[in-house]
Amino acid sequence: MRKIQIQILFIFLTGISISFAQQPQKPSSVEIYHQIKKLNFLGSVLYLAAHPDDENTRLISYMANEMNARTGYLSLTRGDGGQNLIGPQLRELLGVIRTQELIEARKIDGGEQFFSRANDFGYSKNPTETLEIWDKDKVLADVVWTIRKFQPDVIINRFDHRSPGTTHGHHTSSAILSVESFKLTNDPKIYPEQLKYVKPWQVKRQFFNPSWWFYGSQEKFDAANKSKFTKLETGVYYNGIGKSNQEIAALSRSRHQSQGFGSTGARGQEMEYLELINGDNPKDRDNLFDGIDTSWNRVKNGKPVGDLITSIIAKYDFSNPSASIPDLVKAYKMIEALEDDHWKSLKSAAIKNIIASCSGLYLEAVASEQEATPGSTIRLSLEAINRSPVDMQLVSVISLPDNKSTAQNIVLNNNNDQKLNLQIQLPNNIEYTQPYWLKEKATVGMYTVSNQENIGIPDIIRQVKVVFNVKITGIEIPFERTVVYKYNDGVKGEMYNFLDIVPEVTTSVLEKVLIFGSVKSKMIPVKVRAGKDGIKGKLQLELPKSWNVSPKEIAFSLDKKGNEQIFYFEVTPPVNPEQAVAKSIATVDNKRFDKDLTIIDYSHITKQMVLKPAESKCIRIDLKTNGDAIAYIMGAGDEVPESLAQMGYKVTIIKPEEITPEKLDSFNVVITGVRAYNTVNALANKQNILFNFVKSGKNMIVQYNTYGKTVTDQIAPYPLKISNDRVTEENAKVTFLAPNHPILNTPNKINSKDFEGWTQEQGLYYPDQYDPAFTPIISSHDKGESPKNGALLVAPYGKGYYIYTGLSFFRELPEGVAGAYRLLSNMISLKQPVEAPKQEIKK
Repeated sequence: MRKIQIQILFIFLTGISISFAQQPQKPSSVEIYHQIKKLNFLGSVLYLAAHPDDENTRLISYMANEMNARTGYLSLTRGDGGQNLIGPQLRELLGVIRTQELIEARKIDGGEQFFSRANDFGYSKNPTETLEIWDKDKVLADVVWTIRKFQPDVIINRFDHRSPGTTHGHHTSSAILSVESFKLTNDPKIYPEQLKYVKPWQVKRQFFNPSWWFYGSQEKFDAANKSKFTKLETGVYYNGIGKSNQEIAALSRSRHQSQGFGSTGARGQEMEYLELINGDNPKDRDNLFDGIDTSWNRVKNGKPVGDLITSIIAKYDFSNPSASIPDLVKAYKMIEALEDDHWKSLKSAAIKNIIASCSGLYLEAVASEQEATPGSTIRLSLEAINRSPVDMQLVSVISLPDNKSTAQNIVLNNNNDQKLNLQIQLPNNIEYTQPYWLKEKATVGMYTVSNQENIGIPDIIRQVKVVFNVKITGIEIPFERTVVYKYNDGVKGEMYNFLDIVPEVTTSVLEKVLIFGSVKSKMIPVKVRAGKDGIKGKLQLELPKSWNVSPKEIAFSLDKKGNEQIFYFEVTPPVNPEQAVAKSIATVDNKRFDKDLTIIDYSHITKQMVLKPAESKCIRIDLKTNGDAIAYIMGAGDEVPESLAQMGYKVTIIKPEEITPEKLDSFNVVITGVRAYNTVNALANKQNILFNFVKSGKNMIVQYNTYGKTVTDQIAPYPLKISNDRVTEENAKVTFLAPNHPILNTPNKINSKDFEGWTQEQGLYYPDQYDPAFTPIISSHDKGESPKNGALLVAPYGKGYYIYTGLSFFRELPEGVAGAYRLLSNMISLKQPVEAPKQEIKK
């Protein structure tokens, strides 16, 4: 294993704390030294898997920081199909959260992040299904594109391409596509349209990164023959900050908060193994890059650059990093003169950051407001300060995207803070701030990104920037800064966000699904929000002619940016069952605005702004309910309570500590949210109260929990064991096992049509073992599999009913699936049995 004198990661100290947008990086002297050492390593490795949280952060951190390699992670999806432990966001909004979590993870472990256009459509049991839904050719094109652009010497697959059906279909598919790409990326006949932007590239080696869970257990993995594997000792201790590689990897892993992947760091020796899939094995099994030239010699005329950087490293003064600036500027000038565009671009950007760090050069562009509209003028406060004795001059600043240059010619004396004002005229056609992959209409399996150059970019593409042209020891160097907005929080101190470009006005139908169980009209609230001062216009709610909307339009006037007002439209549905989309449209100066603004704001990621069509799904269905009062106990987070309210129920969300016999006495039904018994520890001590609630003649509905760890083994009054059984084919045929059971007949007659139009899956984590007291109600299965009977289990207990369901109501209800509403109504309405078994809770 290679040793380095000082092992310190620039990103460690800045990445461990909560990150707020473009908060400036302020590295220490030893962190700067590590960055300079990385300048002298010209090797790249790309880790490849299917989802956020699939990556091996121990290996990524080791490659980026111990090996000094440029290290990337290509996640084929953004994790849109997972579950959310921190909030109600699902599908594309969850994908936005998980994208940011990956970006934060890479800030900690030192890697870079990439994505393909593949949409995580949910669990898939085999790669055949996955690659059909994804559009294999497009995802393969994205893998080839990323490789040609990143130019890795080595690719490491997280999953095994030779084991279809043994893991998530997305997992195996990621490995299959990676292996196929190995022989394609250097062929100019393959995806030739890419060659306008990138060159063919041949990866030297491709590995599979096995671990104990591929072998079934740690014991089997330990006993396996690993003599042909490349071995890497990744249990490195970074003495500069007193942390092990595993501890850094755990901090990175713990950024995946929406998936509950908080990780505890380890210490001591640890080995990672790599099995060669393509290319030649390194002769030195401890060095992944053995036989690959990772010096500046690989670049034409690069040797003098490497020699100079080696000299800079040898002479580096930890007490005075600015002493390295003259030689660093020389190295920058030499790099800029190279012909190799790839390494020239990468190393030029890196050395500019190092020069700024060595000199304490602080450059910032701050907007006076956090939001602006196209065509408006924004005021910026610029700051430039040189905190070193090195001669510097701020020659000019260039604002983007208007590309306006403003001469400054200000001498930046040591520690003399220069503050300037600047105005930027935004073009009328500037893009709104939003995740670029959500801008165009997607399919179930693929996002649409028309601009080839944007494919793979991890984050929102922001256009408003300022370039500071600074002359340092006679050489002019451009430093680009994205415009930010910052403010002081009385508790947290200095807080950062990006400048967002927003529409002049946005609207929102506040209920995303509107249920009409009869011809009775409803008052529908629509919110209007101003993106700038002095907005006046007209608001309409558009529906098909079979739906009556009154009034036809409403005039609105909002004086100040950010002001909101709610207006109401009376909507009368048609007589017969029908589904329609209601669109809220604001018209200002003959221009239509049809976007709904969603803000996602969690402390562990950068605040996100998502623009979606301002729409709501209106459903006229034959739905009968009883008016029962429902107590809802939230789990990991879902939108089921809102859907219950749409059905006409009185829903009260109660906290676990509020669960008492007296509190529950006024309710007829208790429903637990998704994964409640995985995430709400307090429920372990509330089961007797809940079961006695059922025994008294009321109902309890428990939605799905994952198998494995639950807060109590007794989640039901009778034995019940959760498994990994699921039905991923949302339109799989449903068989009624108990067709005469009241849950299928009262008050709504349930039939096969009620299981049409389900999204992503029918259900997940069905129990496969349960007491005879339970009656299985339905059965279905994916193609080629045995029937799964645990989707809906009903057991009388005392005078009431206990119901366990793995059906994905948390997905179907927000999507407006009519049959899900009808079935849930029957579950809530279930009446006490004629005779109830006299069974007590087992101690």
